[in-house]
Amino acid sequence: MRLLLTRAEGDSLHLAERLRALGHTAVEAPLFEIEYSDNAPPALDGVQALLVTSANGVLGFARSRPERDIPVFAVGARTAAAAREAGFKTVRSADGDATKLAEKTALWADPERGALLHATAPSGENTLAALLAPAGFTVKTAIVYRSVPALRLPDAAKTALRANALDGVLLLSPGTASTFAALVQRAGLESACGRLAFFCISAATVAALGRLPRGRIAVAARPALEAVLELLP
Repeated sequence: MRLLLTRAEGDSLHLAERLRALGHTAVEAPLFEIEYSDNAPPALDGVQALLVTSANGVLGFARSRPERDIPVFAVGARTAAAAREAGFKTVRSADGDATKLAEKTALWADPERGALLHATAPSGENTLAALLAPAGFTVKTAIVYRSVPALRLPDAAKTALRANALDGVLLLSPGTASTFAALVQRAGLESACGRLAFFCISAATVAALGRLPRGRIAVAARPALEAVLELLP
């Protein structure tokens, strides 16, 4: 399949390599840029481990603090690999999604040994904190990066849509879906989406597309990249 990738540039490059290995054609059109925080470094007093749900969270924390001996609990293999590349000595991967990370963290850590620090981007909710609270854990949040939406549809996406050169689009968050829909409409290319398959990470991601035409929708069984890739033929 010819698939449009909408992730930030670094993440998109890695995903494109995986798709090509699976026999697909990847068209990279990042809809976000990553900006790392210049805020004061997150405090580590009383923190027993670092929770990371993206490679950007790893890099944002690594840029802000020199410590590499704090244990890192990562959501999946890609995030764990980023932590090891950044020099962290103890890294564990939950090989799943946020729910799986919470389940594994409850086995790896002890609430009596201190809080957990989630290095992440701004969000309206703290899923890990809610999942780990019943087990007695305190989860602190450190905002170490943010995703800045593009102001216009990338040229690669415009060209591919106008030429009907795509079979589908991968959308890995509601924010990405809403940005994609807004930029496509601004470019006047809504009709070009009517024949495409949209591979979405969640039902909320589908809802964020609004009234954008689509050929068909496929929703991942769980909110994880691996589950989205399982939707592909």
